[in-house]
Amino acid sequence: MSHEKQIMIDQSLKQIFNDEAFKERLSEEDFQRYKNAVEKVSFRKGEMMFDEQETPRTVFYIENGTAKLSKLGAYGKEQILRFIKDGDMIGYRSLLCGENFQAKAEAMTDIEALMIPSDLFMHLLEVDGKLSFVMLQKVAFELGESSNTITFLAQKTVRERLAEILLLLEQKLGTDPEGFINISLTREEIANIIGTATESAIRLISEFKQDSLIETEGRNIKILNHEKLIKLGHVTL
Repeated sequence: MSHEKQIMIDQSLKQIFNDEAFKERLSEEDFQRYKNAVEKVSFRKGEMMFDEQETPRTVFYIENGTAKLSKLGAYGKEQILRFIKDGDMIGYRSLLCGENFQAKAEAMTDIEALMIPSDLFMHLLEVDGKLSFVMLQKVAFELGESSNTITFLAQKTVRERLAEILLLLEQKLGTDPEGFINISLTREEIANIIGTATESAIRLISEFKQDSLIETEGRNIKILNHEKLIKLGHVTL
């Protein structure tokens, strides 16, 4: 159910966050302000979009590509919080809270995005009811997802967490023509997502391969047996 809700929110955001839709909803003055201020930007794979403790000055709407949102935890260990793909936004939470960024955003692939100045984004929320409503839904959904993550890390075994994460990554990011999940993750990154040591992640991935649950090609992973992964992770899709 949560995945279907996310798809609905992403689709709503795509429908309202484009020039034609803004032109219909905004006054001529506000539309021109939007057109004059919004800038198309590109990030190469591995490039930082923003870092922890930076002051939010822009919000990004991802047109193409995938980014990861992460932060440093205890002993400098990175914790991946979530992935942001095309049709999604990033950088708005800290702006709305009036605080510095509490996480960093890094391009996982080459990215094309719209960069919206923070003052313009706040103004659009004031004058555009549809955008405000979708952003409210988005914030509420992500708050629920954060609660689910706490339960996920606290109550599931590492093996169950890996099964669930692989299924969720495939759902959120899709697959390439050969069936591999559309993201290339190091074993350390996978370990950070599921909250375990890198060595444990490597061992579990090897076990999943031996059990014919997945196939790997370098950093890329293909799910071979969805039904068994769903049962293993106790996942409700």
